[in-house]
Amino acid sequence: MESMRTSMWKSVDWFTILLYVILVAMGWISICGASYDFDNPEFFGLQGRPAMQLIWIGTSVVLIFLIMMLDKNFFETFAYPIYGLIILLLLLTVFIAPDIKGSRSWLVITSSIRLQPAEFAKFATALALARFMNTYEFNLLTVRGFIASAGIVLAPALCIILQHETGSALVFLAFTLVLYREGMSGYVLLTSLCAAIFFVLELKYESFIWNNTPVSELIICSLILAIICVMLHFVLDKRKLGAYFFLITACSGVAGYILSLFYPFNMAWVLIGVIVGFSVFLVLYSFRQILWKYILLALFALVSLGFMFSVDYVFDKVLKPHQQQRIKVSLGIEDDPAGTGYNVNQSKIAIGSGGFSGKGFLNGTQTKLKYVPEQDTDFIFCTVGEEFGFIGSFFVIFVYGVFILRLILLAERQTSVFGRVYGYGVAAIFFFHAFVNIGMVCGLTPVIGIPLPFFSYGGSALWGFTILLFIFLRIDAARKEQG
Repeated sequence: MESMRTSMWKSVDWFTILLYVILVAMGWISICGASYDFDNPEFFGLQGRPAMQLIWIGTSVVLIFLIMMLDKNFFETFAYPIYGLIILLLLLTVFIAPDIKGSRSWLVITSSIRLQPAEFAKFATALALARFMNTYEFNLLTVRGFIASAGIVLAPALCIILQHETGSALVFLAFTLVLYREGMSGYVLLTSLCAAIFFVLELKYESFIWNNTPVSELIICSLILAIICVMLHFVLDKRKLGAYFFLITACSGVAGYILSLFYPFNMAWVLIGVIVGFSVFLVLYSFRQILWKYILLALFALVSLGFMFSVDYVFDKVLKPHQQQRIKVSLGIEDDPAGTGYNVNQSKIAIGSGGFSGKGFLNGTQTKLKYVPEQDTDFIFCTVGEEFGFIGSFFVIFVYGVFILRLILLAERQTSVFGRVYGYGVAAIFFFHAFVNIGMVCGLTPVIGIPLPFFSYGGSALWGFTILLFIFLRIDAARKEQG
């Protein structure tokens, strides 16, 4: 037993642990800067957030040793029970958690200690997905395999939505990258990416009218047709068919424009007709060639059209008013610097005021005077930008980049499907959190209220990310472990 443990510590990836230590240390320094109070300049007072974060860091070290001491097969063996317990905890939280800022996602243990189960659902979901994909009969390309995999991912996300934590639920979209790595059709990833682009275009340009035609519909229909032509030409290797489609599209567009000069109408309907016609042709062509990929391309085109017409309904009827406002402000549709856009506006001011080298530790005016709400949690990156400037911000992003690339490298070297799938799950979650959090602080992505890993204040987030990471390092160390 002792020799096995020694072998494990020799096999563990110390470079990733070093990156973890660097990120946690920089995070604690940022929390010190963000929560510093001129009237109470004590870093280590028990009521202060720097001291509390040190306690969370200390307990994280204990968790690390507990995880690393577990048997190498523990996580695969108990993946489903862990997942089931977390699902039950998420459902229980919906009913017993108090309403805090409109969300029922926090379990209040004491007046100063709260836990957010959603943070632990990430590693549990990654474990369950990895365990399921590691079964002998699993095949992601089958309907059963895909639906079951999607169900494992969506179940905790739906529970979190019931807690009114839409931002935390969106994190589970990161598992799309895992499914793609394991063989999911590129059409699904393409459809997901196009859905996001079409959603933005429809909202951004729906009020613009050109020659009796909504610009948003014209752009989206043009993009759908362009994707069909490109897919036929480069992916499906049907260059002649792709050229014919392009020629028909161009002629239809020109003819529609000329006709609109005499009889004004919505020219987008011409392109919609072309898309439907192409889709019918591709379905018939697919049956003739006995190849399903042409049907998939037709299905993509028709689903895209349906999505375009559903955007307004989803935006007006499904999203909540504050979510609608955040999206409008992020897309520049509305300007609300004193309301919904206040956080982002003050955050950008703080980052911009840091300049190239920053104002220095504890010298930031925006953060010290508390102009930025949630500056030591969701918006903590603005503290980095103000106090350490472009250099500090770039260094943080660089370390995150190296960290995520290292996780991908470790995932690729796994000898089991379980280890590889879990590793990609870890990398995808960290990428999503870092990209979206830094993006929303800089005004590049909508504000959805998710923490920056190892930086944002809070025990639940730190514990959740630490467990997520070190389970993977334990799995990776088991590759060379003897005994």
